[in-house]
Amino acid sequence: MSQRREIVFLYDVKDINPNGDPLDENKPRIDEETMINLVSDVRLKRTVRDYLHDFKGREIFIRETRKEDGTLIDKEGRLDDLKVTSGDELLKKCVDIRLFGATAAIKGKSIILTGPVQFRIGRSLHRVKVTYVKGTTVMPSDKSSKQGTFTEQYILPYSLIGFYGIVNENAAQSTQLTDDDVALLYDGLWNGTKNLISRSKIGQMPRLLLSVVYKEKNYHIGDLNGTIKLVSGKDGEEIRDVSEFSLDVTDLVAALTDNKEKIQRVELIEDPRLTCVAGKKQESLQKLITAAGIKVTPLAL
Repeated sequence: MSQRREIVFLYDVKDINPNGDPLDENKPRIDEETMINLVSDVRLKRTVRDYLHDFKGREIFIRETRKEDGTLIDKEGRLDDLKVTSGDELLKKCVDIRLFGATAAIKGKSIILTGPVQFRIGRSLHRVKVTYVKGTTVMPSDKSSKQGTFTEQYILPYSLIGFYGIVNENAAQSTQLTDDDVALLYDGLWNGTKNLISRSKIGQMPRLLLSVVYKEKNYHIGDLNGTIKLVSGKDGEEIRDVSEFSLDVTDLVAALTDNKEKIQRVELIEDPRLTCVAGKKQESLQKLITAAGIKVTPLAL
């Protein structure tokens, strides 16, 4: 992998908790001053790792494994399980190390690998509302109870979350990251988000994945997610569906146009329900970028 990539990934959630804070009653992570929903980069990487392991059959180093007595296996134990004796073996076996890097000790020697793929903390593109939901279960909590127990959870009625990331071609050399690995990353972001099916995560939907592939080395535009704005006739807290807003991509298209001599192509997939506008023109993002004279390669995910 020899070319830098700049990634924008948007997905939405409905009536769930996308990333609970264990230090605050597992409530959704919120910037209290702005009421913007936050999702950690660790959560996003976990989504990719789990999908690549569970659905694609790829070996993952950072995952929860346990001994026969139920205790968690640490990094040294994982290395033993994988029968890894060198850093090169670890890189060849584990796609998540090639993508995200890791720190490990092999034969008493510390190996520190900086991941080529780095994401900032995800942020919603609008203000959100936290809702407290209480219910009951039919099963008692212990044998002496004569009735079910109360349940409680905090959810977000809706949140459109945006992640920004970089694939660094320099760090890619040290982890032996390949173009095929990057394709797996895209797959993990898009389909991993859709297939994260649990009580607290069901209902997540990917809406936009854009990757700018640069032909100029050591260059990227920067902060591309900041060029996308959500426009709605409703206040942010009132939004409940993707049909209730548009994405103003005027600044995004302008930034790409200004730098098109340094861009080889834009790789893109967008949900057909997503509405994009640039200036007064409403059109798919693919057509808007293509009209600017930039090659767009649709992602088939």
